[in-house]
Amino acid sequence: MKTNFFLIAAFGVAVLFSSCKKNKCEECHYDKDGAEIELGEICGEEIEALETNGYTDSTGTYVVHCAH
Repeated sequence: MKTNFFLIAAFGVAVLFSSCKKNKCEECHYDKDGAEIELGEICGEEIEALETNGYTDSTGTYVVHCAH
């Protein structure tokens, strides 16, 4: 019985930490012509997508930096 409790507790902690990472929010920006352009607070999987793909506007695609 104690083993089942510990297994369930360990699973719950693992789910808690993985869900926290998905909902994490960070301030992000990109540099354009020497100016830092703020994108504001970005959350969840969108952070990884922006850092991987960059931010695109009508003048090009820029590398995004988020506070870690």
